[in-house]
Amino acid sequence: MENCETSALQKHVMFFDRNNDGIIYPSETFQGFRAIGCGLLLSSVASVFINLGLSQKTRPGKPFSFKFPIEVKNIKMAKHTSDSGVYDKEGRFVATRFEEVFAKHALTHPHSLTSDELKNLLKSNREPKDYGGWLAGYTEWKILYILCKDKNGLLHKETVRAVYDGSLFERMAKENASKKQNIDCDV
Repeated sequence: MENCETSALQKHVMFFDRNNDGIIYPSETFQGFRAIGCGLLLSSVASVFINLGLSQKTRPGKPFSFKFPIEVKNIKMAKHTSDSGVYDKEGRFVATRFEEVFAKHALTHPHSLTSDELKNLLKSNREPKDYGGWLAGYTEWKILYILCKDKNGLLHKETVRAVYDGSLFERMAKENASKKQNIDCDV
């Protein structure tokens, strides 16, 4: 990336820039989802939904492209509404907002969210008639919950923080690759 300071939001999406050229194409989004252990259907739907939704927003002044590229350097322009506010308008991580999510919504366990608490979080973030923002927020959090909840149905604070700082995807990819390697060794 050209910028000397990479924002937290940029770090969050850089995992999906599989060739590190600053542009994320749908095929790279698909590869990223597969790398973290998602199935073919979710990876396919996510790559279309994400790139279709974010491409033009990250390419101001450029003509429409059927390749649906997402420019990492401009990802802050694609930040959706009805969100938690943990990223500010420049894509920086706001620690106080992150802590607020758990202080307000992690009622059963102070460092984890249950499914119901996650639903309440999403409802509290909704802006009136912001259906696109509602859908984006719901989709992001629901996928995170499905992929990362523990055996007791809890989504842990450290896991959520790792999503925001961009480290979760790398960790999940390593764990998934390790599982595949172990399966290959057993065969």
